Amino acid sequence: MIFETKLRVRYAETDRMGYCYYGNFAAFFEVARVEALRELGVTYKQLEDEGIILPVLDYQIRYFKPAYYDEELRIETIIEKVKGARIHFSYKTFNERNDLLNQATTTLVFVDFHSKKPINPPKELVEILSRATNIES
Repeated sequence: MIFETKLRVRYAETDRMGYCYYGNFAAFFEVARVEALRELGVTYKQLEDEGIILPVLDYQIRYFKPAYYDEELRIETIIEKVKGARIHFSYKTFNERNDLLNQATTTLVFVDFHSKKPINPPKELVEILSRATNIES
């Protein structure tokens, strides 16, 4: 299942050439994965209220073309798998002309807020993800 999120590159996110600063994509992908989970009926707030946090363990990106000021970007997000305490996402960013701008992956870890130790995700979340996305778990 592919989740789509649209964002517009704001002026403050660009350099003097009008290019979107490359470091902004980490924040864009955070928005995309939060919205993907929200579409499934799960929010970060719910997880945090249950004492679960999701720090990023790994982030990789490959850039092909720049994004420019005021362009609307479409980020396709896929939840690839949940394995043990980890959840893996992949992303593709496209501009308004449907040019592929970059591809990325993130791995996040389910962590108990109090002990700061990795934990398995809630069974309900794994069930929701399995039903909705046919992910590997």
